[in-house]
Amino acid sequence: MSMIRLLLAEDQSMVREALAALLGLEPDIEVVAQVARGDEVLAAAREHAVDVALLDIEMPGMTGIEAAAGLHRELPGVKVVVVTTFGRPGYLRRAMESGADAFLVKDAPASQLAEAVRRVLTGERVIDPTLAAAALADGASPLTDREREVLRSAADGSTNAEIAAALHLSQGTVRNYLSMAIQKMAARNRAEAVRMAREKGWL
Repeated sequence: MSMIRLLLAEDQSMVREALAALLGLEPDIEVVAQVARGDEVLAAAREHAVDVALLDIEMPGMTGIEAAAGLHRELPGVKVVVVTTFGRPGYLRRAMESGADAFLVKDAPASQLAEAVRRVLTGERVIDPTLAAAALADGASPLTDREREVLRSAADGSTNAEIAAALHLSQGTVRNYLSMAIQKMAARNRAEAVRMAREKGWL
């Protein structure tokens, strides 16, 4: 029986260690690398020649979705399983677009995660059925990449001038992107647009 070499990326050390311990009990899975930051995923996957990367979405440095896209681009042979605490339909859509092979909620039993790891190696896609149904019902994000980027920058209360400087845009352009995003979300203001987009997993 050949061992599956697994990378775990999760910023909460207790969760990461628990997952490593549980998955390590599986007879055909070996956890060969653990990282706490999204921007450490690619280097660790390369260094340890992993078969599968299990990525949390919310991580410092880079999100699991961004890390999945990097792996898909640089190491296309590595299969990616994305796990999240937040069952947001928009996350599922974005994870699949970034090249993820599986998408599961984090409180799934370890046996289910292990099974997903095995199945993606056979070429299957594994998606939490409840999330899949919600994603279909919710539809795609109406926001363009630029609108999402500007809205994300506004989330911390930055002014139009600060957002413009950070993204190398004019203030007028920032204002236009924000007003389009607010309009598309049918929100009253930027704070409400940010909240609504976050709830749907579109940011």
